[in-house]
Amino acid sequence: MAGLLGRKLGMTQVFSPDGNVVPVTVIEAGPCVVLEVLTEKSALKIGFGDIKENRVRKPQQGYFKKIELSPRRYIRDLKFEDLSDYQPGSEIKADLFQPGDYVDVTGTSKGRGFAGMIKRWGAKSFPSSHGHPMQRQAGSQGCSATPARVFRGKKLPGRYGGAKKTVQNLEVVQVRPDENLIMLRGAVPGSRSGLLLIRKALKKKRK
Repeated sequence: MAGLLGRKLGMTQVFSPDGNVVPVTVIEAGPCVVLEVLTEKSALKIGFGDIKENRVRKPQQGYFKKIELSPRRYIRDLKFEDLSDYQPGSEIKADLFQPGDYVDVTGTSKGRGFAGMIKRWGAKSFPSSHGHPMQRQAGSQGCSATPARVFRGKKLPGRYGGAKKTVQNLEVVQVRPDENLIMLRGAVPGSRSGLLLIRKALKKKRK
């Protein structure tokens, strides 16, 4: 498994060689700096995004001074199959992926606050005519005498969005290493400027 951190820039469309329109998400992928090589975990500790030193907590300031690298806004541990090509200070760029590859993208979905059953779960609303007293409220929650309680996991109104989501098997349409851009077919979780984790697909056969 290999990957890097990126930032969602938005969506657009490109034309395939056969003239079809392909909707794509544009991601600023890297460059990510290798902070540590974790051989016991077969992983790399990588950093992404610049940040002023006075905005970093003192324990982290000491950590970055120890490894003699500039502070980074986001730090993650990622598993890599081959660690021999990396050392502290190495950069991981968008050319880690090639057009035709498939990736899994993890991000935080858009937060929608407290939402009702219709918006949150797609429940059917009550009739809006003939004087019906309810339109968007929740209906029956279960039997009264038996079991005389609401089952755990019942779909009810509540907080919607703002959760960690992963979209699998997105095709890489274009890679622009000079601009640190990757274009993926389809949509990814989160709003613009949201942090994304892009990894090679686990469930797709690699070419």
